[in-house]
Amino acid sequence: MTALTAPPGRRLRWTVTDGLTLIGREVGRLRQEPGGLVAALIFPAVMVLLFGYVFGSAIAVPGGGDYREYLMPGLFSMVTFSAVMGVMVRVADDASRGVMDRFRSMPMARTAVPFAQAGGDLLQGLLGLGIMVGAGLLVGWQPHRGPLAAAEAFLLIVVLRYALSWVGVYVGLVVKNEQVADQMVPLFLPVTMLSNSFVPTGGMPAWLRFLADWNPVSALTAATRELFGNPGVPSGDVAWPLAHPVAAVLLWSAALLVVFVPLSVRTYKRRGR
Repeated sequence: MTALTAPPGRRLRWTVTDGLTLIGREVGRLRQEPGGLVAALIFPAVMVLLFGYVFGSAIAVPGGGDYREYLMPGLFSMVTFSAVMGVMVRVADDASRGVMDRFRSMPMARTAVPFAQAGGDLLQGLLGLGIMVGAGLLVGWQPHRGPLAAAEAFLLIVVLRYALSWVGVYVGLVVKNEQVADQMVPLFLPVTMLSNSFVPTGGMPAWLRFLADWNPVSALTAATRELFGNPGVPSGDVAWPLAHPVAAVLLWSAALLVVFVPLSVRTYKRRGR
């Protein structure tokens, strides 16, 4: 009996077991590629220093306050969105080198492979988040509403990152070419910039402000600013995602998972036919 022919209950257990094994492979790959790991961990700290000190003196915080405290939730959101790009490149790399084909030839649960890709990215994301939190604390950022509110903010970051990683899994499976995936990375960067992460959206043209206000990056930034007690919390007549940012982040996460988990699993299975 194999994971492909087992009853549903046992198949689920084997899916979990196979998925954890493949997550271990992803962690092992990070150890085998220390350059990529170091770059992924240094990048958040560099972003804090670059935006906090180079651009911070030129940007006024709405309602007053320290720009670095205003900035940190935006950087958390920006690094969260990087899950799409990182997973996309790794999945496309595995597909182009024939790793996915070897997995399909093994007696393992087919759904374990995309789940492992998303789970492996979550572990790397937690490492990067820890580095960014440390860098933020060093430059003067801190949560002001207590540990429970801070824990809720970090939980929202983790949930949305996991949902976004499934977008990366699907795009990587569709692209199937590491070079094409690398060339697509710059296309995702405007999504992080077209938000309230670094500057308020109030000064943008109406059509551009609409896109920025309904960007999931803006919702996460507004939610974490509110939960951390940092400056820049939207007030007055603002778009629904900014007026109810926590609910907006949860809805975005649920929508992304509902759409891209089945798409990713189906695409991975079809590639083996």
